[in-house]
Amino acid sequence: MTISKELLDILACPKCKGDIYLNETQAGLICDNCKLLYEIKDDIPIMLIEEAKKLP
Repeated sequence: MTISKELLDILACPKCKGDIYLNETQAGLICDNCKLLYEIKDDIPIMLIEEAKKLP
């Protein structure tokens, strides 16, 4: 199961409040502004800044 379009439309990066999008593998949400990946576990996006992974 993937995240619905409606949920993606209302979610924002908790750090900068910018737009986020689903990555290619649909395993996480990416914020290009902050260069962070918010993982999705058990179909729930983990939107905690301290849990996010830094992207190169």
